[in-house]
Amino acid sequence: MVPRWCHPLIIYNGEATCYSPRGGNYRSSLGTRCALSCNRGYRLIGPRSVQCLMNRHWSGIIYCRQVRCYTLPAFQHGSYHCSNGVKIDSHCHYTCQLGYQLEGDRTRVCMEEGRWSGSVPICVDTEPPQIRCPDSRERIAEPGKLTARVYWDPPRAKDSADGIIKKLKRRGPEPGSEFSEGEHLIRYAVYDQAHNRATCKFLVRVRVSRCPTLKAPEHGYLSCSSAGNNYGAICEYQCNGGFELEGTRSRVCQSSRQWSGSQARCTPMQINVDVNSVAGLLDQFYEKRRLLVVSAPDSSDRYYKMQNAMLQQATCGLDMRHMTVIELVGLPPRDVGRIRELQLSEKIVEELRQLLHISHSRFNVVLIDKDGTDRDRYIQPVTPDELFSYVDMYLLSTQEQSQQEQNRDMCE
Repeated sequence: MVPRWCHPLIIYNGEATCYSPRGGNYRSSLGTRCALSCNRGYRLIGPRSVQCLMNRHWSGIIYCRQVRCYTLPAFQHGSYHCSNGVKIDSHCHYTCQLGYQLEGDRTRVCMEEGRWSGSVPICVDTEPPQIRCPDSRERIAEPGKLTARVYWDPPRAKDSADGIIKKLKRRGPEPGSEFSEGEHLIRYAVYDQAHNRATCKFLVRVRVSRCPTLKAPEHGYLSCSSAGNNYGAICEYQCNGGFELEGTRSRVCQSSRQWSGSQARCTPMQINVDVNSVAGLLDQFYEKRRLLVVSAPDSSDRYYKMQNAMLQQATCGLDMRHMTVIELVGLPPRDVGRIRELQLSEKIVEELRQLLHISHSRFNVVLIDKDGTDRDRYIQPVTPDELFSYVDMYLLSTQEQSQQEQNRDMCE
């Protein structure tokens, strides 16, 4: 029987290789020396070799302790899963939350020396937020306008990572603005906390509903609101001086894109000389025509002939400025009054002279405005240029000025 001096050396998760001076069968006899090693995944605690001593004990205490890596820290915006905890050869796989991307080592391994391979990765928010703009929309311009007021709700936006939207920016008019006719592009941009950007866009279309363009009547013109033929526009027929309107005065462009009423026309002004008073005569011209009253004691008067000759050559200019000539010629009882070929009664002639303080005995020219005001007087023949310059400078309304500008070459 082999003498045993020390107790058998048992190394859990390891191995002892012993050498005895007495031979291989004396593995625990006095003087036996054992080299110690641990299995893979374990670390030797104690001396690498021991000897069986006189006191019947081995020269050291040894054991194999399992190699472990430190517990990995919590992973911001992500998580990891390990195949075998913190033991050697354990593989830990990192994943990021929705909306984040992994930068760095995706997998780390617990190595033999008890440390993890690689380094801690990070989860980076590289995904832009989500944004949805309102649908494109079309509006018809409001009645009487060339614009439409358009409203919409702000776009819906959210961040796929942490759900936090940092900033929302708009390019284009704000909701509730007035939009002109045509297409308008509205853009939105949204930013998350990581400054990722997403955009969306939509169109606002404004359409102007229009009626066919109206034609101005002969010897007249149109005065229209807004653009003149858009839905809700009102057009009024106006006649030049010396002409009167027959038919509908105003028409409206309806939603059906058709005009209300019917086309009007301008007919020559009918002067009624068969009146009982000079007021009845002058009322016919009120706000329609200016009057140029030419008075002379005799048809053979030199000034009268000169004035008549100049006015006959300037008929177009007179009509353009809405002027009617009244002639008062002669002395009582042969006092004659006429408007073109229409004869005035003796009573009306006398009342007109008294009203305007026109003498029988000398040449006179009196200019009466459309409101019946005595505007200027001449005791010698007045040239058309002088007369027209005065009217153009002081008496024309804005509408007349506009019409005269359009027809400036009519008398050339």
